[in-house]
Amino acid sequence: METEPPRVGAALQALRASRGLSLDDLSKRAGVSKSMLSQIERNQANPTVAVVWRLANALGVDMGELLGGERSAAPAIETVPAHATPGLTSPDGLCKLRILGPIELAGQFEWYELSVQPGGVLDSQAHEPGSREHLSVLSGSVEVTAQGVTSRIKAGETARYAVDGPHAIRNAGKSAATALLVVLHP
Repeated sequence: METEPPRVGAALQALRASRGLSLDDLSKRAGVSKSMLSQIERNQANPTVAVVWRLANALGVDMGELLGGERSAAPAIETVPAHATPGLTSPDGLCKLRILGPIELAGQFEWYELSVQPGGVLDSQAHEPGSREHLSVLSGSVEVTAQGVTSRIKAGETARYAVDGPHAIRNAGKSAATALLVVLHP
């Protein structure tokens, strides 16, 4: 019988590095301080079960993988129920984003279902240099503004544009619009 708790430092450091995350990135994703993460990675602290759970969720792995166990085989088909798909709503309630991509790809490749009511505007700040969005309108129409240019995108059309500056998606029409939004980070 082992008398030492599992050391998660090496597993945490390897998983973080494989995803290209800094301590600061993981700290923000998991809600765990950078200093605590550093101590865990150097085996100077053992995390609580709650901290291991947060880290596993932020990294998109099972808790057992952080605790030194074998990674469980991914199911042939993973189904995410509609009620378990996270979403964001603009302060005015006119724009809704359903987060369709898995958390482990956040900051690299993200995709969303976007619903914009008439008059709704999804204003965004600049992403990192080289980032691009791909917006495919499924119903209605929207106006996309990027790099000081505005273009109307109708159902069935896709707009591709740089988002390393402020940009916006606006529904200037009289009916709701839905779209798929893909964000590619360099």
